[in-house]
Amino acid sequence: MDYDSRMEAMFETKRFRNYTIAAGRRHTVGLKSDGTVTAVGDNKYGQCKVSEWLDIVAVVAGNVHMATNTGNAHTVGLKSDGTVTATGWNTHDQCNVGEWRDIVAVSAGWCRTVGVKSDGTVVAVGRNNEGECNVNSWHDIVAVSTGDWHTIGLKLDGTVTAVGNNKYGQSSVSNWSDILAVSAGYLHTVGLRSDGTVVATGRNNEGECDVSGWRDIVAVAAGSYHTVGLKSDGTMVAAGSNKHDQCDVNGWHEIRAVSAGCAHTIGLKSDGTVVAVGNNDYGQCNVSEWSNIQQYRSP
Repeated sequence: MDYDSRMEAMFETKRFRNYTIAAGRRHTVGLKSDGTVTAVGDNKYGQCKVSEWLDIVAVVAGNVHMATNTGNAHTVGLKSDGTVTATGWNTHDQCNVGEWRDIVAVSAGWCRTVGVKSDGTVVAVGRNNEGECNVNSWHDIVAVSTGDWHTIGLKLDGTVTAVGNNKYGQSSVSNWSDILAVSAGYLHTVGLRSDGTVVATGRNNEGECDVSGWRDIVAVAAGSYHTVGLKSDGTMVAAGSNKHDQCDVNGWHEIRAVSAGCAHTIGLKSDGTVVAVGNNDYGQCNVSEWSNIQQYRSP
């Protein structure tokens, strides 16, 4: 399969599965079927001011681990024309994406934003204290995911590359292969293989990397201290910290997309409604009235 064909397949089957809903540290974002966006939760820095966005095809929410001195966040939207818009906390210029063009995928991490261009190269803005924005040399990239201090890139050939902090081995992904999707948490990284199994590396103090027994997985999402997986039958599995009930997804069904925030989990159902569990101190789980959230596109 040539680059354009694989790129099309990757984004048709994976991008829309994962990026029509987004869970951040204290807020949640949803992409509606008409290309508009809705959000709930903490809006201290305007991260939920998305009501005027139009022609959006993917949304991502900045995330950070739970701590008393953290929580500021931003929200990023990818438009149908390949441009990018952002709102929220911008102390590190993480929202300065107005000049980006030809973008096909985006990810929002702690203090930064990363975008994949149509030619497989990558751009980044924001905090770079750990080298997490050193992606200029990347090529043949089809997807990216951003943790707190590390950035993961999925390559055209199914291998994975990483930059940034590697204190816990969260960037030790060079030996991965046959990967279809990646998700970076606070200090761990998760990869979905083409056979429906899952690999993980990094911090595992809460069991967030205990995914080796998972099967029939079609999407994965890494939160700060937990990991969730969507199965082919629309049910869910989860591992890691459940301090805030963020792993209580066993009863979910007919799920089409998932996202893991700092300490909450959201799922998009086949009827366009959304379910949520976990920390709700800022109303980030108040999604029961949402409807017409965009489904992922069929291959």
